[in-house]
Amino acid sequence: MNRPLRLGVIGLGAISPYYLAAADRLPAWQLTAVCDARAETLEGFTGPAARFADHRVLLAEARPDALVVAVPNDVHLPVCQDALGAGVPVCVEKPLALTAAEGRLLVELARGREVPLMTAFHRRYNTAVRELAGRIAGREVRSVRVRYLERIEEHLGGEDWYLDPERCGGGCLADNGPNAFDVVRLLLGDLAVTGCALERDGHGVDRRAVVRLRGRTGATAAVELDWSYPGELKDVEVELADGEVLGADMLAGHTAFKGSLWHEYEAILGEFAELVAGHRTAGPGAHGGLHALELVEAAYDCALPAAYGASR
Repeated sequence: MNRPLRLGVIGLGAISPYYLAAADRLPAWQLTAVCDARAETLEGFTGPAARFADHRVLLAEARPDALVVAVPNDVHLPVCQDALGAGVPVCVEKPLALTAAEGRLLVELARGREVPLMTAFHRRYNTAVRELAGRIAGREVRSVRVRYLERIEEHLGGEDWYLDPERCGGGCLADNGPNAFDVVRLLLGDLAVTGCALERDGHGVDRRAVVRLRGRTGATAAVELDWSYPGELKDVEVELADGEVLGADMLAGHTAFKGSLWHEYEAILGEFAELVAGHRTAGPGAHGGLHALELVEAAYDCALPAAYGASR
């Protein structure tokens, strides 16, 4: 294909600026259409791309080569179903869907239609995380710890659905858990949950969690999640079998608020372009998205309440 790929973006919420900027920087893409159900948000969009209030109309009229789905978690399933059913490749924000059952429906639909389906695990594209993965390649890992701590109210960007357990899927475990699990999976391969401590607020939103996992080689992992942390801390620590300890600070070198996301989302859309164009057949893809959902569900199933503070 000699021309740029026509890209549609569904959802103009807090995460969309990173996709839009990446599409503008990458010559593989041409942003041709955007969509948001909120009239005021859509009216505030500036740029030459066509604007739509209904994603199904966008699919029919704009005929994109690929679609970014950046809508609230509870709408991932219907929007992705419509796009994949129309034969349009999809890059969807994590989590892939609200439940593992919904995720399986999307995976099977993508497989049946032979259409790429990619979950946007942006932290695996973080420069520090990639460097760490390169440093431990081929070495035996004893344990991994991922900390993903933030005050969620500072990160909402007007998207209050994060604090609605029905729309988000639960809270920090449902929404930030997939990103943290994917970083561990990048380092250890497929995982199994061995324990979880969970703390919810009075509205049923899980604000803190510690999840214990085990990799196929026997290496252990701990994922610490916190939506009430005073500030932001996101890092990885790896202990190797020989006792050496290595780390990666996902925020290092990015002084602006959420500044690390710009390069991560550019890498996501770069890989997505290769998938859509047929130049790649591997990546985080649908399997990684489904595996993360299965880990989230397993953690909720075995969660013990109000034990977070004692385990820190």
